[in-house]
Formats: sequence, structure tokens, C-alpha cells
Amino acid sequence: MNIFEKIKKMIFSFRDERDWKQFHNPKDLAEAIMIESWELLEHFLWKSQQQSKEIVIHKKEYTEDELADIFSYLILFADSTWIDIFSAVIKKIEKNKKKYPIEKSKGNSNKYNEF
Repeated sequence: MNIFEKIKKMIFSFRDERDWKQFHNPKDLAEAIMIESWELLEHFLWKSQQQSKEIVIHKKEYTEDELADIFSYLILFADSTWIDIFSAVIKKIEKNKKKYPIEKSKGNSNKYNEF
């Protein structure tokens, strides 16, 4: 079992021991992902790029906790929608390779339709 499968098993075990799967529908999990993302984003509001880097250093545990919450909810969302998250990521990377060819996108932050 790879590390990702171990983490998924831990997340599912935590959920199942508390009988929370009954609350884990796609709508509520999507909302949970957004709420946790907003909690992370809140600390960066009105900060410069340099200040945002300092926040991550000085509030590392908080940042890790919020990132872990987001990741956990993503795993639970994928489970509730029968999506293989690894396959989805691999497919998306392949799509992005076509949308953002190196010769057009290297060092360029424009969206693919602006090349």
C-alpha cells in the first residue's frame, strides 16, 4: 500500500469511526472545501507577496492544518462522487500540456486563449 492509500484509509477510518459518511454528500463536501480554502485565504487578505511568504513561515502550523483540511475534504469528495482522484489529476495534466505547450507558455502567465 502506497502512502496515498494509507492516508486515504486513515481519512476514511476517522470518518467511519464517527459515523460521518451520512453527512458527506457532494454538495456539503464541496462547501467544506470552499470554507476551508477561505479560512486559509483569510490570512493572506490585503497582504503583499512578501508578506504572504512571511505568513507561511510564521503561521506554518495553521497553514499546514488548513491545507490538510482541504486535502482531506478533496479525498472525501472524490470518494462520494466515485472519482479516482489520481486518474483525474493525471488526465488534467495531460490536457494542460496541450493547452500550455512549453514553447508558448514558458515564463508566461497568460491563459492559454491569450497566446
